[in-house]
Amino acid sequence: MGISHYIKEIGRGKDGARALSRTQATDLMGQILDQQVSDLELGAFCIAMRIKGETPEEMAGFLDATHARLNKVSSGQAPTVVLPSYNGARKLPVLTPLLALLMAREGVAVVVHGTATEDKRVSSQAVLTELGIVASGHSPQVKAGEVVFLPTGELNAGLERLLAVRRVVGLRNPGHSLVKLMKPCDGPALVVGSYTHPEYLQSMSATFALTGQHALLLRGTEGEPVADARRTPAMDVFKDGQTRRVQDQKEGSLVQVPELPTTDAAATAIYTEHVLQGLLPVPESIALQVQHILHEVKA
Repeated sequence: MGISHYIKEIGRGKDGARALSRTQATDLMGQILDQQVSDLELGAFCIAMRIKGETPEEMAGFLDATHARLNKVSSGQAPTVVLPSYNGARKLPVLTPLLALLMAREGVAVVVHGTATEDKRVSSQAVLTELGIVASGHSPQVKAGEVVFLPTGELNAGLERLLAVRRVVGLRNPGHSLVKLMKPCDGPALVVGSYTHPEYLQSMSATFALTGQHALLLRGTEGEPVADARRTPAMDVFKDGQTRRVQDQKEGSLVQVPELPTTDAAATAIYTEHVLQGLLPVPESIALQVQHILHEVKA
């Protein structure tokens, strides 16, 4: 069928573009994930959506198509948490692996998924590899007390192709929000979503509420789903279309700023091990995040 008729609707500029229905968005994203569109059509879609912006109904449709096509992780009956890790470290160390391992030692099954979208950043995968946790293959299983890392391409090759457009055009596209909203598990799980700019707080909140997903949303560290070790952000929980503020933002600076490593993967891995061994304290904001997550998945 093609997606040219959808591009005509969304590609009329910021003021002239029309929003797609949830059903239309599902069909459009389904064709993209099934890799039934040309490179030219894919690029046109990404640019058009970048200019127009996504509505919650469109993102819900994109999620519907994605969830129907993912090679999902089997988590059984274990309390499960999903950590989308796509931004990596630029100025601060990527502590998503620390968050994952802190939850795993509390008996939670943790699924980290991601792919490198920028070559200059240090990824969670690099840190996890230093810690001896290698990427899982097709349709893995995760058990209570375990962390698995799944490359996006193993979840869906078309989704990885969509994310890769950024390397060519230099701009984000709906795929970068999609991966932070999706649940790649075959059973119940808490998705920990993060945003960098206030407009994404509004759009992600609306999408989580519309789709009824169980999620915790916060302003993460450089876009990663882990609280900034230097300050405590606000955290909201979404479940069955309802929203609850579980953590208020703490104003001001910390009395004592935690000693953090460089962004280097090896240094971050050593720091992570020292925190897990009790040689260094868990940063307060991350400790609070762990408490809120455990309350949700073990309730």
